Amino acid sequence: MAAIDAQVSTGLVGLDRVFRGIMAGDNIVWQVDSIEDYRPLVEPFCRYAVEKGRKLVYFHFGRHAALVLEGPGVEVRVLDPGEGFEPFLAAIHQTIEQTGRGAYYVFDGLSDLVADWYSDEMLGNFFMLTCPYLYDLETVAYFALLRGQHSFHATGPILDTTQLFNDVYRHQGELYVRPLKVQQRYSPTMYQLHVWRGEEFTPVTDSITISQILTIFPWSGLKANDPRLDIWNRTFLEAEEVVAAERDHAHVADLARDLLQHTLRMTVSRDERVMRLAEQYLTLSDVLAIKQRMIGTGLIGGKTVGVLLARAILKRTHSRWNELLEIHDSFFIGSDVFYSYLVRNGCWWVREKQKHPATFLDGAETARRRILRGDFPDHILKSFSDMLDYFGQSPIIVRSSSLLEDNFGNAFAGKYDSVFCVNQGPREKRLEDLLSAVRTIYASTMSERALMYRARRGILDRDEQMGLLVQRVSGSQQGHLFYPHIAGVGLSFNPYVWSEQIDPAAGMVRLVLGLGTRAVDRSDDDYTRVVSLSDPERRPESHFESVRQYAQKRIDVLDLEDNQLTTRQFADIAQLSQNLPLAMVASMDDELEQRARERGTKDVFPWVLTFEYLLRNTPFVADMRDMLKTLQQAYDYPVDVEFTANFIDDLHYRIDLVQCRPFQVREAGTIPNPPAHIPPERLVMEAHGAVIGHSRIGIIDRLVYVVPDVYSQLPLNDRHKIARLVGQITRLRESGSTKTMLLIGPGRWGTTSPELGVPVQFTEINNAAVLCEMVAMHDGLVPDVSLGTHFFSDLVETDILYLAIFPQRQDNQLNEVFFDQQPNRLAELLPNAAEWADCVRVIDLPNDQCQAVLRLNANTLKQNVFCYLDAFSGISGS
Repeated sequence: MAAIDAQVSTGLVGLDRVFRGIMAGDNIVWQVDSIEDYRPLVEPFCRYAVEKGRKLVYFHFGRHAALVLEGPGVEVRVLDPGEGFEPFLAAIHQTIEQTGRGAYYVFDGLSDLVADWYSDEMLGNFFMLTCPYLYDLETVAYFALLRGQHSFHATGPILDTTQLFNDVYRHQGELYVRPLKVQQRYSPTMYQLHVWRGEEFTPVTDSITISQILTIFPWSGLKANDPRLDIWNRTFLEAEEVVAAERDHAHVADLARDLLQHTLRMTVSRDERVMRLAEQYLTLSDVLAIKQRMIGTGLIGGKTVGVLLARAILKRTHSRWNELLEIHDSFFIGSDVFYSYLVRNGCWWVREKQKHPATFLDGAETARRRILRGDFPDHILKSFSDMLDYFGQSPIIVRSSSLLEDNFGNAFAGKYDSVFCVNQGPREKRLEDLLSAVRTIYASTMSERALMYRARRGILDRDEQMGLLVQRVSGSQQGHLFYPHIAGVGLSFNPYVWSEQIDPAAGMVRLVLGLGTRAVDRSDDDYTRVVSLSDPERRPESHFESVRQYAQKRIDVLDLEDNQLTTRQFADIAQLSQNLPLAMVASMDDELEQRARERGTKDVFPWVLTFEYLLRNTPFVADMRDMLKTLQQAYDYPVDVEFTANFIDDLHYRIDLVQCRPFQVREAGTIPNPPAHIPPERLVMEAHGAVIGHSRIGIIDRLVYVVPDVYSQLPLNDRHKIARLVGQITRLRESGSTKTMLLIGPGRWGTTSPELGVPVQFTEINNAAVLCEMVAMHDGLVPDVSLGTHFFSDLVETDILYLAIFPQRQDNQLNEVFFDQQPNRLAELLPNAAEWADCVRVIDLPNDQCQAVLRLNANTLKQNVFCYLDAFSGISGS
């Protein structure tokens, strides 16, 4: 515990006596009506520090004139809170750490911070995170707070955390001080009003003078819980008045424009590119509508912004979207709720380590567990409860919406969790399920996959907080099941062009029946319908037997009886769903039905999910093409959307746009053709028909080949060992060089089911340049292209070329003789892995046996890839 130190002082002996001395570690807050009433207390404090040779640091961030000038023994740090909460906090904590023990600090008026953070709650968080740090280093620090400007969200945490809290009044030219809290000290007159005269602070003991002074100044005690005191609600009350004035045709255009910019920065984004879009398409009324559905304060996050902006863009572009779009019925949980949750539950210090590349994983798992067990303040619990009452027992989904998520350049696809709440059962159980969903998403910010993603993209130090989007699940109840008729993913630029007749600029969609989870995050051996919007009836399959083989067979639904997300067979769904418009999404398999009649087989389910009627006989394709084109033009950038559609009748439907984000895809460039004739012994690989990514030419330095025949014989546990081994190989660093790697393996890279492929994590293969999937592990396994999946987003963002090779096709070739003859470096590079050398081959080129280089020629537009040996030229690239 800090002790009273005769060498520590306010610089005013009489004031020291009021407090019964100053202790090392004291944080002293002065609540004033004007910053000019703070200055007379700061000046003697600074003089004392300089005279005694104490380190003195002044943090200048307020909009008022500087309180302390730089000079001998005085360090002035000028900071910009507008850069964001975390950079501001990190800069102050770094200075405190560098300055060390026993320093003196002066902070500007804290009230100015809410002008940049728009949140009393974040002001309280700042103080709770800074005050204990100063205390531990036995410093003495001065802070000022403007009286009557803040709600309990700020004053409560400050009063609870600080060691001294004092009211300062100016009356008839004199300053009065009244301590409200002095920790670990006491005197009979300590908490009385004291008048400052000369060197002394004398208690005011007569009731006439006390009443005269205190009744002049507003007392906020009875309004301590009134949210209208904070800047957040005051700003929105002003916005409501301006909107009302506009309806009355008052001339408030300039004020409305300023308030729009101000409230957008409070709730929507501080990214300039997003702000330009928001100012163009959102109105002040739109922002007020956001606030009415908002729990807590702060920003709503990238995913929510994407949804709201996309809907506004469509409606502003053409009025028909007002009718075509399903009504958006969601709530938004502000990012400040997340940050306060971390502070309240003791997780902030771990988060601080995550800004540094050397320590970003330290303690993350401990923090994640603590988040999963944490609790919420009562006022947030009440808001959650009210929101749940609004939704009743309708299914909802709680979705991550972090500040950087779905933003320009950072998709964070699949890095943070989203959780369905089927929302059935007693109210207490439904509320606990909701709280569990929120905790789960908060905890996912501490996951290795999210932190590794941030580290790879160099954004560990960016202000990354978690907002949440709580959406009513789109769909309808069919018996005891709930799901939408159609769901899917759409891309405004189609990087999967399997035919030269397809125009990639028209975009594509990936369709499923049921919940869109199956279109976004594929986890088994099922399929989806990929549709080119320039030629929707063109399919890669040549006959209906192939169409049947590669059609969706499993449906993700919400089971209202079991209160969970589940997967059912299409045939079961059709039988349980009396109101499902089956003919709209499925086609009859006439051949199967005929064979069943001939054999006298009953109970045959002849339907195949093809979506042919939807694509051929409704305006769906034109609507999706128009939607994606409109959004891409507004964003001036390719976009990726998630959507659902539910039918009203045979021709009419409503589309629910549930996500929109910028999508990093470049048009395939023109590249030279490969040599007209490549000798068979020099052709290492040739593939046609499933090439995704940017067209490119280059040199491959290292091949990592998982041998299908050997891998398919391994027990499942050993297949996991092979996956970890591949990760070790890709992370090898030899003499500082970086290898351009091509990975070739059976089945699917990144599958969660080792019987379907190699179960690597993306972080284990993200150093590869090219990823090749071979259909060579067992019959019937055809890799489904990862369009719209989180894995595909990773491939795009890391610029990895994806291709599939089908050895059974005549135009697909893999030179197995080459792989058999080349030296395997596995045992040399990883001696402990030598036992797996027959399954995993690591081939570097050129080598002693082969002096050629391996050239890659990949053309996305033509959908072909050639890898061939070429004379070594001594050039490492092309």
